[in-house]
Amino acid sequence: MTARTITLEKALSLRDQGTLMIDARTPAEFADGTIPGAINVPLLDNEQRHQVGSVYNQQGKAEARLLGVKLVSPHIPAMIDAVLEARSEPKQPVVVFCWRGGMRSGALTNFLNLAGIPALQMTGGYKVFRRHVLDFFAAGSWGRLIVLRGLTGVGKTQLLHRLRADGLPVLDLEALANHRGSAFGALGLGPQPSQKQFDALLWDAMRFIPPGAYALAEGESRHIGRVALPKTVYAALQEETSLWIEASLDYRVKIILDDYPALDGLKSEFIRPIEALKEKLGKEKVTEFLQLLELGEWKKLVAELMVHYYDPLYRHTCPDSAQRIDVPIEPEADGLQRLREAIHAVLARTPGQD
Repeated sequence: MTARTITLEKALSLRDQGTLMIDARTPAEFADGTIPGAINVPLLDNEQRHQVGSVYNQQGKAEARLLGVKLVSPHIPAMIDAVLEARSEPKQPVVVFCWRGGMRSGALTNFLNLAGIPALQMTGGYKVFRRHVLDFFAAGSWGRLIVLRGLTGVGKTQLLHRLRADGLPVLDLEALANHRGSAFGALGLGPQPSQKQFDALLWDAMRFIPPGAYALAEGESRHIGRVALPKTVYAALQEETSLWIEASLDYRVKIILDDYPALDGLKSEFIRPIEALKEKLGKEKVTEFLQLLELGEWKKLVAELMVHYYDPLYRHTCPDSAQRIDVPIEPEADGLQRLREAIHAVLARTPGQD
């Protein structure tokens, strides 16, 4: 039986309509990167795929296929159950893919159709999707990125959330990277996506910012934790007049403490990032920070980190006066109105105009 096939373009169109995407590759391949929203129903697990590959290299294709059948057969009912459980649109076919649209996705597609679950095999597999993502970033064909900048703690992320709630388009890079973009940015969060998965998530967000449209974003370094922005995206963040958010030290300390809940429960996780500052700040200053940490003097610790580490490190990111609009954010009600006015002022200019 030959599986019914579908192109990447048609598969992504169905995905936007709620179709379930199924990645038939191993858990290790899935963790390295997949189509956003796909579930993993591996035909073979990591060890089984290694076994089949070894047999293929040593004994040939026929023996490898026979071993694959023996390994897969006992697990077919569980695979079907996993798809049935995850499927929310029973009237739509599911789309199955593997690395290159070969035997793994073809076999699983056939199993599902035999079980009465309409299924299509995506030609080209994840490989063609990865190329699609890379081509998207190489083309750089998207709308304007209006960037909020400011010293650490001015509340750029929270401001983006407020603006999004008001209906403005937002590209939340830190949410996609699962990292706050600083030395302490991973604390209290789960693992970051792989680079390939971050690229896929970023593509999935930026494809909704077509030329002629815009989105608000936060100024970031090229690297956000362990993942990096594509060069074209990072360059796009430098093109527009920046919105420079200004706030007092007390205000910034409060924002930081709000952003890191249950701080006492994270004490041990602060030790290593603080100790990593020895080269920049010296042993004496780091020892002071560790003492404040041990005492739970959070306000003082955050203020000291701002004054001695973050502000000197990031003050250079403030653009020249001709390339920025200063937006005092205190008090917040007035600050938000000033920010909205600044956004309109930037949008009223010719794209890329200083």
